[in-house]
Amino acid sequence: MPKPLHFDYIIIGSGLAGLQLALGLSRDHFFKNKQIALIDPKNKTENDKTWSFWEQGSSKWDKITHKTWSTALFCSNKINLKLDLKDYTYKTIRSIDFYTLAINELKEQDNIHFVLDTINRLEEREHVNVYGEKHNYIGQHVFDSRIPEAFFSDTKHTIIHQHFKGFVIKSKTPCFNPGNFTIMDFRFQYKLTTSFIYVLPFSESEALIEYTFFTPHPVDEQVYDEGIDSYLKHELNLDQYTITETERGNIPMTDFEFWNYNSKHITKIGTGGGWVKGSTGYSFKHTEKNVATIIMNLKSYKNPTDNLIKKKYRFYDKIFLNVLYENNDKGVWIFEQFYKKNSVNTMFQFLDEETTFFQDIKIMQSLFSITFIKAFFRVLFRY
Repeated sequence: MPKPLHFDYIIIGSGLAGLQLALGLSRDHFFKNKQIALIDPKNKTENDKTWSFWEQGSSKWDKITHKTWSTALFCSNKINLKLDLKDYTYKTIRSIDFYTLAINELKEQDNIHFVLDTINRLEEREHVNVYGEKHNYIGQHVFDSRIPEAFFSDTKHTIIHQHFKGFVIKSKTPCFNPGNFTIMDFRFQYKLTTSFIYVLPFSESEALIEYTFFTPHPVDEQVYDEGIDSYLKHELNLDQYTITETERGNIPMTDFEFWNYNSKHITKIGTGGGWVKGSTGYSFKHTEKNVATIIMNLKSYKNPTDNLIKKKYRFYDKIFLNVLYENNDKGVWIFEQFYKKNSVNTMFQFLDEETTFFQDIKIMQSLFSITFIKAFFRVLFRY
């Protein structure tokens, strides 16, 4: 058996979290002498998802940003809102563009090593033994994006599936307004579920249209197709179009405590580290923030996860998830109140986990109801 390959840092998984972490390390002179391995069973060569996020001003991702918007639309059977994003811009990035940028840049670094392998087991000592199907490795610290096995059999915590199917549509005639994106259109909800149409118009004749659910359980494939078809026919009066791409996903929105699986030499990252925000499913900017915190901690010789988890927001997420799990039909009302009664700045700061306590109180007041009071006490006494 060949001797194990030695690295200072091993990153298991070259998805969003793994590549952002590798980029952060490679761009910082402090780590220039550190040998870093990215281990993944396959290369990233497909546009398998779309990441969207809001932010103020420019960012390091502007050159691969596919489209930006400054106005959002929210619709339900009761209200129609046109939201000026003020100081914010909503941006979307195609995953293949991110993968290409990250991989090309990392391959130029002599201390970054891409390894095709499937990792089966970790053994932690004063270092970490990493056992793969093709080879074994030794790392001083391992960043592991795999979801803990315990998550799949857990019954203690709440899980809401953010599941969706979407098509990139090209129409023969102009039918989209590329100046506005639709963050939620509940007029096409499926039965008594939290389900909505999400639209990112790239031009007057091209858009990503997704049917998204926040529910305890997935639905049959035909439900997505019928929902999108209804939107195209009844909202856009569109019957001649071409589907150029299809996107499917299931993102866990959960209060499962992924961070309990961190240890002295192993740090869980990405979805496997609880980096997906429990109440929204957004991950791109949260990943960027967490990577910055990890790098700052490493440079200060601290535990990589110091100050990574903000407990008050985990508690807020627990309440929200409990409401959706116990009363999934209340989702429409929740989002109506959230978008109708709060300023754009307050909403985005809250979702970015950057609000003051007084801003938190304002958000809570907008959602005040017997349903939330019950959820508060269920969460309080459950954990």
